[in-house]
Amino acid sequence: MAVRRVVPNIHAEAARESREFYGLLGFEEVMNLGWITTLASPSVPAAQISVITGDKTAPVTPDMSVEVDDVDAAYAVMRESGAEIVHSLRDEEWGVRRFFVRDPSGRVVNVLGHR
Repeated sequence: MAVRRVVPNIHAEAARESREFYGLLGFEEVMNLGWITTLASPSVPAAQISVITGDKTAPVTPDMSVEVDDVDAAYAVMRESGAEIVHSLRDEEWGVRRFFVRDPSGRVVNVLGHR
C-alpha cells in the first residue's frame, strides 16, 4: 500500500471566504461538490487543501484525507490494528471508495482511493 497524497480538510462555516483567502496564496478550485471544495496549486497540483462545511454521507467531518493506492488493504490493516473505524468502508457516488479512522490524538482521517 502506498500513499498518493495527503490533503488537510479545513472545517469552514465561511466556505466562500476561506476559498477566497487560500486563493490569495495561489490556490485554484479543482473540485466543488457544494459541501466540499478542493483547491490546488496550479504549479504543483498535488499541493491541495479542501474546504469542507460538513460531510455529505458520514457522521463526522474528517480532519484530513489520505489517498492510498489500495484502500481495501488500508482498511484491513486499520481493522486488524484495533483502530477505531468511524465510518465503514464504502463506495461513494462521487467516485471514491473510503473509510474514516480515528488517529491516536483523536483526529478523524478519511482514507480513500479513486475508483
